[in-house]
Amino acid sequence: MSNAKSQITKYLDPVFLIQRAKTLRENGHFSNFGEQEIIEKYISTLQIESTSKTVVDIGAGDGIRKSNSYHLFLKGWNGVGIEYGSRNAAKLANAYKYLPDVFACRCEVTPFNVVNLLKVYSVQKNFGILSLDIDGNDYWVLDAVLSEFRPSLIISEYNEKIPPPIKFVVNYSPSRTLRHHFFGYSAAKLADLLAKHNYVLLEIEYNNVFLAPAELRGAATVSIEKAYRTGYLDRADRIEKFRANENMEILHNLSAKKGIEFLNEFYSEQKGEYQIEPVE
Repeated sequence: MSNAKSQITKYLDPVFLIQRAKTLRENGHFSNFGEQEIIEKYISTLQIESTSKTVVDIGAGDGIRKSNSYHLFLKGWNGVGIEYGSRNAAKLANAYKYLPDVFACRCEVTPFNVVNLLKVYSVQKNFGILSLDIDGNDYWVLDAVLSEFRPSLIISEYNEKIPPPIKFVVNYSPSRTLRHHFFGYSAAKLADLLAKHNYVLLEIEYNNVFLAPAELRGAATVSIEKAYRTGYLDRADRIEKFRANENMEILHNLSAKKGIEFLNEFYSEQKGEYQIEPVE
């Protein structure tokens, strides 16, 4: 075989592609910060594999970089990754090419189509893991998913800049896109979803929350305030990792009332596009 043909064969080999993918992340990990290790911990603690090995990844990106699901798919889990951006969707399909039980879907997920979308892919009601990161309508999509499904573990991005007890959420918009600091929901707003769907907060890791059904054995809840402080505010490397948040750092030194006043001024150009609840 010529050297050129040998190189082509090498780059098409799934084992080579997997090994190459692992080198993209430190220690062969694919997640952004420490999510992969935390997911593995809860798979064990909540005994998720005994009931379901299905992953739904909404906002899957290119399927590999900063992925909460790729390591599970490589271990034989089944599921679907959903991505709307055309370039990432093409990369996602390529990442899943050698994973026969994993589907790549290009779709813009909304609260109105997400339930039917998961049903199209035969996702069972009590599936294993949901990863959600769509930089905008996350709160409303999560609410819709939980109206019909009950995943054993949820990893969802939240707006880490806004501390408890401030309840903030952007309103649903079909054209919602990521704008600097203006997206998603605050940690405190999560309390409404937890109460509505009987879920508990397990922990916070920087800008992701980990949730589980309250009835699961091993689902030990923690207060939002404590989880936020432990998982984000008091982390020694927080400032370094989230340098773009510098212009909102003042929120951590203000009372909740003053914090709301600051946010209303900060988001003055988005007036009417978000909800923020008064704090007594």
